[in-house]
Amino acid sequence: MAISSTQFCDILRAPGASSPITSSLSHKQTLFTSQRVPVTFHSLTYCNACRFKRTQFRTLAAIGEWEEETEDDPHGGDSVDAADDMKAVHLAPKLPERDFAGTPYVPVYVMLPLGIIDMSCELVDPEILVNQLKILKSINVDGVMVDCWWGIVEAHTPQVYNWSGYRRLFQIVHELELKLQVVMSFHECGGNVGDDVHIPLPQWVMEIGQNNPEIYFTDREGRRNSECLTWGIDKERVLRGRTAVEVYFDYMRSFRVEFNEFFVDGIIAEIEVGLGPCGELRYPSYPAKHGWKYPGIGEFQCYDKYLMKSLSKAAEARGHLFWARGPGNAGSYNSTPHETGFFRDGGEYDSYYGRFFLNWYSQVLIDHGDRVFALANLAFEGTCISAKLSGIHWWYKTASHAAELTAGFYNPSNRDGYAPIAAMLKKHGVALNFTCVELRTVDQHEDFPEALADPEGLVWQVLNAAWDVSILVASENALPCYDREGYNKILENAKPLNDPDGRHLSAFTYLRLSPVLMDGHNFIEFERFVKRMHGEAVPDLRVYTTEGNKEECSKNHDEGHLPIRFDT
Repeated sequence: MAISSTQFCDILRAPGASSPITSSLSHKQTLFTSQRVPVTFHSLTYCNACRFKRTQFRTLAAIGEWEEETEDDPHGGDSVDAADDMKAVHLAPKLPERDFAGTPYVPVYVMLPLGIIDMSCELVDPEILVNQLKILKSINVDGVMVDCWWGIVEAHTPQVYNWSGYRRLFQIVHELELKLQVVMSFHECGGNVGDDVHIPLPQWVMEIGQNNPEIYFTDREGRRNSECLTWGIDKERVLRGRTAVEVYFDYMRSFRVEFNEFFVDGIIAEIEVGLGPCGELRYPSYPAKHGWKYPGIGEFQCYDKYLMKSLSKAAEARGHLFWARGPGNAGSYNSTPHETGFFRDGGEYDSYYGRFFLNWYSQVLIDHGDRVFALANLAFEGTCISAKLSGIHWWYKTASHAAELTAGFYNPSNRDGYAPIAAMLKKHGVALNFTCVELRTVDQHEDFPEALADPEGLVWQVLNAAWDVSILVASENALPCYDREGYNKILENAKPLNDPDGRHLSAFTYLRLSPVLMDGHNFIEFERFVKRMHGEAVPDLRVYTTEGNKEECSKNHDEGHLPIRFDT
């Protein structure tokens, strides 16, 4: 999720109704204060900590018919320059919807706030958290996801771990009979414009980095990225006598021993193992801290001495020592493909050297996952383990897929770059967690036509690469989502229509628990979404009529009518 170095990230609070909302949730809403906020229908830039893919999230749908649910707004569907004292308006889409009643049950988890555990490893605001979790439980959310930050737990001394805050958190989750998805977060949180939480790598690791900055990923200009450790030291004993993968394994093993009872009782349902920046299996190719802005192609991150040594060995083995170099014509972070000699149509990416380099670059990524998961399976035997892949959807409609290439996904138009990753995950029995399932290609084309993005095409390719090798596939939204249109897109990806094999997501994790989500109308929409993910009927479904027109099946949420089914 991309941000400009000069922009602060705004999070849209979808407005709630000014009058009481009649709903099955009305008794819960007294715990939260409805907030009236200025509403603008101009595009906004979003960010979420550790995610920097830029999109335009708008209150009105790009297509379709909308109706007002209050009579207080004189502007109708026009742009609104709202004052603070203006009554909030919420709009409901008149878009056709699938009826997901009776479809497979897909568990829904909610990510906890990034700063839920402070730097002293203490739980922050436990009373507020308990109230929020009780409300999530009341709408049958299955569980929550939490990051276990390396920079907090092993902050000061190697192999000295402090899990105290996490133990208290897990006990609360256990008492409320919720499940846990736990992320082994071996990366930095924050450091970018708009982040409200900063959690660095452990202090002792940063001290090593001061003397040996080669432990970090490095771009062609020599700029270091301290967000995570380079994969070049996976097998190098540069961390006070340990390799990077040994450090990760010791951390995971300590966690498994510390929280044994939560594994035995089935409270911990899944372990997601962090593999790179933002916990994702990718290179840090588009860092906002280095000036990247959407939809820049990013830069290759292989210029630390350890990865360059690996490249030299690969070139020597191939018999072409002069190939022991990164591309010199690949542009910079904010270049477009056609501006570069490497990524342009017919460019060097598809030459003999280009194919050699990209094969090596992407194989380093796969080998890192292979090494880490071999040890993760030792630490967490018998527990579901997952890996997260980021949705690099910009420039997907070009031949080179430049942004994917710099991130380590060798996926030009003439090659499937995700099948080898899926095969590696299959080898270790690891599930795939993929992002950006809420994004619509038509919105990307309207907001950033120059990016030639195709999130829907990317999602379809990645999900099928995983399903083709019969591994579990989960997903999460890449950006905050509060509207029905976004939820409907998630549902379509979660349960593909007319799939002959009945394939569907194994779980969905919502980004993220916040006052905005829990506010009035937003929470009602979220409850509705959870029901549909669980395969339950909802009363206000709109479907196609026999004439192909859109029909509202139930006018009033209170009536409790089941949706009317129409044949098309």
